[in-house]
Amino acid sequence: MEDGKIIKFPELKIADNDFEIELGVEVLKNNVVECSDLRKQDIINGINEINETLSANNKRIDDLNIDITRLSNSSDGIDYMVAVASGILSGIIDSFWVGEFSFERGNAWSDETVNNFVKKVAKKQGYNGDDLEGAIKYLESGVKHKNLDIKGFGAPSDSVTDKFGGGRQHHLRDFAHHPTPVGLIFSMLTQFSGKSYGTDKNGFFMIVDVENKTFIGKDVPQKFLFGTVFWFFHMISDMAGSSSNPGAGTGLPGPLLSLLKELSALPIFNSLKNKDGVKEFSLWISKLFNGTLLAEHDENGKIIKDSAQLMQFDLRAELGVAYELGRQALPVILNECIVRGFYFIRRLATEIKEKEIKRVSELKRIDWDRVKPAKNRTIVRMLTIATGTFTLVDMADAAIRGDAKEFLLRVNFVGVGRFAIAVATDVSMGLKRDKLRNERIAILSEQLHLMNAKIYYMQADAWVAAETTEKTINEAVEMMEQATIISIETWKANRQSMRNIGEYSHGIEKHNSGLIEDISDILKWG
Repeated sequence: MEDGKIIKFPELKIADNDFEIELGVEVLKNNVVECSDLRKQDIINGINEINETLSANNKRIDDLNIDITRLSNSSDGIDYMVAVASGILSGIIDSFWVGEFSFERGNAWSDETVNNFVKKVAKKQGYNGDDLEGAIKYLESGVKHKNLDIKGFGAPSDSVTDKFGGGRQHHLRDFAHHPTPVGLIFSMLTQFSGKSYGTDKNGFFMIVDVENKTFIGKDVPQKFLFGTVFWFFHMISDMAGSSSNPGAGTGLPGPLLSLLKELSALPIFNSLKNKDGVKEFSLWISKLFNGTLLAEHDENGKIIKDSAQLMQFDLRAELGVAYELGRQALPVILNECIVRGFYFIRRLATEIKEKEIKRVSELKRIDWDRVKPAKNRTIVRMLTIATGTFTLVDMADAAIRGDAKEFLLRVNFVGVGRFAIAVATDVSMGLKRDKLRNERIAILSEQLHLMNAKIYYMQADAWVAAETTEKTINEAVEMMEQATIISIETWKANRQSMRNIGEYSHGIEKHNSGLIEDISDILKWG
């Protein structure tokens, strides 16, 4: 052993006369073999390469097995029974407690919430009254500012209200009145350009000059102040309608309607025009905002008085819809909690029983991946059954309650959406599992080919070893023959030397008669 090397001497050759030694050397270092026989080196390197590939494939197969198990459904009859029971219970709660979807109830809640919020903000800015109209006027023109000669939180684009459709439409058509990040961007753009941006009555993008520049900053810090802080408080003052018609007038468009209006101004919608040159998509949004789209109509198709006011889809309406969807979400969340809770408790009990856990300190031995009710096909399948059962009960209840309109109002849309997500997740997991199975089959097939190749390498190594053994035996026989010849030659040379000694040493024969012949006999038989 020298410097981490193992030196082998598999071959040894002896020359005929001068006993010169030749060595065939194999050196092993860091699992790399350097061999005097290149065939041997190729075989060993090939086997090492195959072993590395086999090891990497085995690791990948282990990972695939874990993922395939996670993506496989292992639920049993008890799991299915609980999922169905949970869906039925949640459906009954939805039927008797949630009831139908009510715009009126949602709008009533949102109106009260928005009005109270506006008054609360006004009071924090110094308003002493308690009515909504006074709160709106105070925010728009009554708030005093330090180091500024202006009052209130005005907006530059209010000076061109008539160019954006008047009091009924300018909050929708003027982009700086959108309570969204896009609205904030256009508010800042107005500060630095002195122009307002929005759409005309046909829905096409337009730019107009601001007429009153009182609320445009004189320097950069003031522009940022007016474009952000003042813009924010002005949005609050407009949430509940104008000061002339507080709580009932057209408020701000909500985030959803604002986004639709901003998208409608893009050039891709320019070709979608009616015979009057109005963008159909933009017109639909305007009708939805002012209430004429959802308003009740008489038998002649005319809007029933005051119904449009009730169906305005502004920010308050969007909050009302969110409130109603929140009510619908309660039985859906309950259904989810029951299923996931049962899954967790049952799997936890199984883990504790299988691993014979009897102390709290032993809980660390639990495989939490098998217990947690998430990211596996079993819980997804249970939720698919539970939400499907819930949706079935909900729709059956809606169907027996009345006509098509009543049916739509009583359908729990949150539950339908959750069921659709559960089905999509279940199907996608099944497709992914099939893909991983195919990958595993391909790797196993590759493993088989690699094992066959390894066998061929080992057979080749055996043949090389056999050839080397035969060569070694032949060389040993040859060395034995050479050693015999050398021994005979040495014996003859010794015998001749003794005779020469006798010829030149007459005194030995004279005084020791027969000694030379005795030595010769000893060398002959010895």
